[in-house]
Amino acid sequence: MIEVNNLHKSFSGAKKQQVKALKGLSFQAKDGEITGILGPNGAGKTTCLRTLYGLLKADEGSAIIDGIKVTENPLEARAKLGIFPDKFGLYERLTAYEQIDYFASIHGLQGNEKHQAIESIIQDLEMEELAHRKTQGFSQGQRMKVTLAQALVHKPQNFVLDEPTRGLDVMSTRVLRNFLAKYKEKGHCILFSSHVMQEVAALCDRVIIVAGGKLAAEGTPQELCDLAGEPLLEDAFVKLIGSDEGVAA
Repeated sequence: MIEVNNLHKSFSGAKKQQVKALKGLSFQAKDGEITGILGPNGAGKTTCLRTLYGLLKADEGSAIIDGIKVTENPLEARAKLGIFPDKFGLYERLTAYEQIDYFASIHGLQGNEKHQAIESIIQDLEMEELAHRKTQGFSQGQRMKVTLAQALVHKPQNFVLDEPTRGLDVMSTRVLRNFLAKYKEKGHCILFSSHVMQEVAALCDRVIIVAGGKLAAEGTPQELCDLAGEPLLEDAFVKLIGSDEGVAA
């Protein structure tokens, strides 16, 4: 489970003015559920996710992964996370297998345990034909599979994705969605941000709406529609954040 408790984070903006990205954001993402984060540009979604990763340190509040505070035990907390970034950056001179092997080693896997973990995730993602090819020239869908394998090779309980289907074609998007549903059924915690309302409505058990660095609303997609008195999640989202701006964020 992922817990975000009263997160505050400020940055120095133009003319040394403080920009408050997070203003007491709190929510939970539970095991066996897919939780989506929606919010307009600048709402604080990415800042929140980077705090979970340990890339940013909150000014106040805490991020907790399976009971482990990120600030107190960052390596232990990170081991509980599979991170799927918004850009599929790969070392293009390495093969897909070598990429996955590298991330497995980072997470402490060694010897036969590491070999079995790599082979298992390659089979799960049907990557046998890609495994020993250099990743230079891979399509977006192929790059997505490698990035997904890197995130899951150490078998984390929690999986965090930042706009995972950006740039993917229909078939690659289906592969990713099916894999998320599979992990959910296994009891994993999945947290992702997205700007695709239909995707959030179809996949998510719960939705967190963030605006101005705070929690604006939360609930199932249907509960949010009922709360806003709108039949569509997109219209409910616009009403709940109180703006017609940033709908595609």
